[in-house]
Amino acid sequence: MEEIRIFCENTGSYEKDLMGSTLKDLSERLCPGTDSGCDLPVLAALVDNKLKSLDYKVINPHNVRFVGYDHPDGRRTYIRSLCFVLQKVVRDMFPGKVLVIDYSLPSGLYCEIREVEPMEDGRQKVYFVTDDQLEKLEARMHEIVAADLPFRKVMMSLDECERLYTANNQILKVNLHKSIGRFNYNVYFLDGQADTFYGPLTPSTGVLSTFNVMGFNDGFCLQYPMDGDPGKVLPMKRQSKLATALKEHSDWCSVMGVQGVGMLNSKVRSGEIVDLINLSEALHERKYADIADQIYARRGSVKIVFIAGPSSSGKTSTSKRLALQCRILGLNPKVIELDNYFVDRERTPRDENGEYDFEALGAMDLKLLGEQLNALLEGKEVEIPRFDFKEGRQLFEGNMMQLHEKDILIMEGIHALNPAMIPGVDPSKVFRVYASALTSLSIDENNNISTSDNRMLRRMIRDNRTRGVVPEETIMRWQSVRRGENRNIFPFQENADAVFNSAHIFELPVLKYFAEPLLRRISPNSPAFAEASRMLKFLDYIVALSPAEIAAIPPTSILREFIDGQTL
Repeated sequence: MEEIRIFCENTGSYEKDLMGSTLKDLSERLCPGTDSGCDLPVLAALVDNKLKSLDYKVINPHNVRFVGYDHPDGRRTYIRSLCFVLQKVVRDMFPGKVLVIDYSLPSGLYCEIREVEPMEDGRQKVYFVTDDQLEKLEARMHEIVAADLPFRKVMMSLDECERLYTANNQILKVNLHKSIGRFNYNVYFLDGQADTFYGPLTPSTGVLSTFNVMGFNDGFCLQYPMDGDPGKVLPMKRQSKLATALKEHSDWCSVMGVQGVGMLNSKVRSGEIVDLINLSEALHERKYADIADQIYARRGSVKIVFIAGPSSSGKTSTSKRLALQCRILGLNPKVIELDNYFVDRERTPRDENGEYDFEALGAMDLKLLGEQLNALLEGKEVEIPRFDFKEGRQLFEGNMMQLHEKDILIMEGIHALNPAMIPGVDPSKVFRVYASALTSLSIDENNNISTSDNRMLRRMIRDNRTRGVVPEETIMRWQSVRRGENRNIFPFQENADAVFNSAHIFELPVLKYFAEPLLRRISPNSPAFAEASRMLKFLDYIVALSPAEIAAIPPTSILREFIDGQTL
């Protein structure tokens, strides 16, 4: 049989192998031990920067990089495969019920087992699982992992898929497949159970040994390995305020008749999307008003409003819309950017690579900030600095400020929920708001949508439009952005007095219209190509809005911060 030449990026060497060999064959030969340069265990592979499962047959020369759990694509492959094991056990233990993997939590994936028939408000009734049942569920999952059962992929027609998923009570999956309109789909099988996952799975269940199932709210949390320590599961964090916001959005999607991407696609195709835009914008307006009412109710003490949130969560728009609602109530909001309180460049701390760490708390002039806030609370006049990012230093240019009886100060920044930012300021004078795009819309029953992906698309569109940042740069910097969020923002979410969910139920069809052309510009030789391909595959399940429909988005919408046309 003819031989082909493969370059293995893990070993840095060219290898010859038989045409038609699988990636699994290659990985077992090229990555036999920890000194091979491969991540063990190998979970998937990047072939010419495209993610492939290990059953992929190599028939042409390629560049191949095998990935394990320390690579984002390896982690996603592990989690998808673990979800299938959970799906199989739920079907075995709870026939006639349906598993819904609803959204991501800091500790894992939030899941519910639901009755098939919807209630009057459109939601499905949750089947409450006992602790004893959860213990049996987890034990059965461990048995399947220990048996090292194979995942098998089969190409099936649309009609075959619809019959299969209807029998499994997976109506969201049926709706999705109908809305896309393809003729054939890849379907995975595990010990007689079938399902669809939008990315490769591991070759078999044996590598999925690290997980936990923990009761949480009405359902349970599927915990998977930590990033950086795949032998341990994520620590359990019961962040009730965040979970409540996610649950609220999930329930609202159900009430609006949009329980998955397939139903959203149907709204777009049927011309109902403008009504959905108006409803979603009205919900945001109501939430802004509710937070403003909370601030007004504490007007005798609260004089400072801090707003924090991760990248591209819409903090700037949130602060402006909240200021408008406060003005309606008779308050006089004044806005200061916390970025004005950076220390001079030479005093900025450096990270482990010797680069300036602008996201560290030590990059802020906490002494000056605390002194000026206390002075403002005492009714004194202060001179607010302006930070010159080009020169890297604070400038005082006569910008004076004083807080009067009806004045409130609104400030937004990444450290705004961290008590260590203002240790000497009376906390009763401060109202904290956490803003983030907490989408609970799912692709289907067992494939949730990452809130991080949603925010990355927002940032890509905005930064390309306003700063000329190419999509590759956004993608390549995103993991660093996420590390900063994990360190400086997410640990302090529960300190918020109010949570504002900036996600819109209609926004993915909007983001697809703007992001897809940007992603398609990325060259196959780019290190960002694998991630761009993943995002394009995800967007392929979504029907984009037309320019006329996008024009219906109000100029005050939070999405206008990213796609242009905002009048705030």
